[in-house]
Amino acid sequence: MFHAPARLRALLTGQDLPLLLPGAPNALTARVIEEAGFHAAYVSGAGVTNTFLGMPDLGLMSVTELTSHVAAMADAVKIPLVVDADTGFGSALNVRRTVRALERAGAAGIQLEDQVMPKKCGHFAGKEVVTTGEMVGKIKAAVDSREDDDLVIIARTDALAIEGVDAACERANAYREAGADVLFVEAPTSIEQMREITTSVKGPHVANMVEGGLTPIVSREELAELGFSVALYANAAMRGAVQGMREVLDHLAAHGDTSGASELMISWQDRQSLVRKPEFDVLDARYADRDEQADATSEEER
Repeated sequence: MFHAPARLRALLTGQDLPLLLPGAPNALTARVIEEAGFHAAYVSGAGVTNTFLGMPDLGLMSVTELTSHVAAMADAVKIPLVVDADTGFGSALNVRRTVRALERAGAAGIQLEDQVMPKKCGHFAGKEVVTTGEMVGKIKAAVDSREDDDLVIIARTDALAIEGVDAACERANAYREAGADVLFVEAPTSIEQMREITTSVKGPHVANMVEGGLTPIVSREELAELGFSVALYANAAMRGAVQGMREVLDHLAAHGDTSGASELMISWQDRQSLVRKPEFDVLDARYADRDEQADATSEEER
């Protein structure tokens, strides 16, 4: 039987590191990620906010909105989901409720960060962080409230941009001692800082590869050499999808129809396969009203 948290832990300690972790803003994208052969997906808070609300990553999404998206994604795929839970939506007590809700919804891993609520994207200016002690309390609350000990808790610190790399590493060490399974020092600005982070803080680390962001984009092989266990591409798929939508719509605007644009879209058959329509057809036939089917057959024979 598929056990998502245990599977995620196995991926984080396996031979094929760093784990490539693409982000999904919705269940359809999660399906595409699974279809492409990736072993896990990241439920991006920024991605859900951008696609569901059409708004920037400024802490505008609610825990209820996030939980509903996670439940839909977990129902759509059989790969572990790592969920970006922002600041936990409040105090340590809110973190307890958030972790329980997301775990029930199907999260295999939950990421929490030490920004002041409402948070900002880790690569935006003007971030603020809570005290180390407050975040330690949130990590302890997350660890205590999980029902499954395999549920992975990821602790992110945004302190590098505010307090410097040494202070960020001190925070990450404190979060590890509080029970975090994976550490995530956000937005290092150089290879040297990235190496210092993995050298100064023991344990698995996340490297957030944000195209156009503050951190250098480096190869998977170099991330492995630097000591990272996860290569996160939180919104690459979403940004690629937007580019594709623009190309199709530009063609429609220019020509008045989509003739000649088939190469810009997946086929009708591919679309139905992606959303598992054949599986639902089988289920529909299994649960169909047999009396109604018999009546229809009799009517045809007459």
